[in-house]
Amino acid sequence: MNLPMLAADTTTPKSTLKANIIARALELGFDLIGFAPILGEKEDAVLRYPAFLKWLAQGYHAEMGYLAREPSKRGNPRLVLPQAQTAIVVGVSYDTLAVPMTILTDPSRGRIARYAWGADYHDVITPRLRKLGEFVGRESRAYVDTGPVLERAWAEQAGLGFVGKNTCLIHRTRGSYFFLGVIFVGEAIYDPLPLTIPKSQKALCGCGGCTRCLTSCPTQAFVSPYVLNANRCISYLTIELKGTIPHEMRPLMGNWLFGCDVCQDICPYVRRYSTPSAEKSFYPVDVDRAAPKLLDILSWDRPTFNARFKNTPLLRAKRRGILRNACVAAGNWGHPAALPALMQLLNDDEVLIHEHAQWAIERIKSQE
Repeated sequence: MNLPMLAADTTTPKSTLKANIIARALELGFDLIGFAPILGEKEDAVLRYPAFLKWLAQGYHAEMGYLAREPSKRGNPRLVLPQAQTAIVVGVSYDTLAVPMTILTDPSRGRIARYAWGADYHDVITPRLRKLGEFVGRESRAYVDTGPVLERAWAEQAGLGFVGKNTCLIHRTRGSYFFLGVIFVGEAIYDPLPLTIPKSQKALCGCGGCTRCLTSCPTQAFVSPYVLNANRCISYLTIELKGTIPHEMRPLMGNWLFGCDVCQDICPYVRRYSTPSAEKSFYPVDVDRAAPKLLDILSWDRPTFNARFKNTPLLRAKRRGILRNACVAAGNWGHPAALPALMQLLNDDEVLIHEHAQWAIERIKSQE
């Protein structure tokens, strides 16, 4: 099916317009799509924006300074696209149930979060999202985790699910393993209706009394339901943090090499409803892409690292970050087999790496 551009035809009934956009989204490989009105200039018209400002004020964004830059744009899309009238929100599943848990939890391996097992999602989703924006025809702005957008809030307003206590967007019949993309367009896709923003987050949440995600977090990163302190989050520590991992956090990180899935893996919606993704580029080429052996990682030079993780999200952490994390995982493994490789890293050019290697060596020797 090759549908034409829509915006030039202003006589198209809105129901038909919406149906055509949905058909095009499915054709492009998106699993979910929803629409939400952009209501004027009022910043608090974006769901959860006040909570986001409070979160920033409490310093829970840690060293992610980009989140605090021009926060008003996250509350008012018309500061990004002045004529914006509708937010089109799409979701693509990355639920690649391809690696046994026995391998992922093997302490001699470094575990990688599921979303990073395959191709970099930016490279896969961004071109499709732009095509969808062009199909609508008006001037648009498309974002895949790269701009001043509260993606989960817009997804919630567009009816794609609810934000759970683990701060992830949860679809009631598909779970939470989704990449989200948002397009702001200057087209009213339907007759705008007043949006009633709930007074409490409980009004939208489907978690009920369940707190499994909160109690299962290895580092106890959740201050309270819906509030994550990134300073204690394994995903932050292994990806976003560029310097030294706090000593008190290291023993709690297990074998996580890049990211963390604990609060999603334990979720009843994920366990009951997750189905394999149709997007094959998100699948790992082998089990070592999802959980590489620590003894291999510790020996990688920069060309080997770059070749191994070319076109994947792990390049974001660079070799210095991945080997830093691998040293922590090796220390938690506690096996003397890791000592020769760790000793070799004491001579690495990166001070960050040999500092963490020294910690791992001392930890292993203390366990012996």
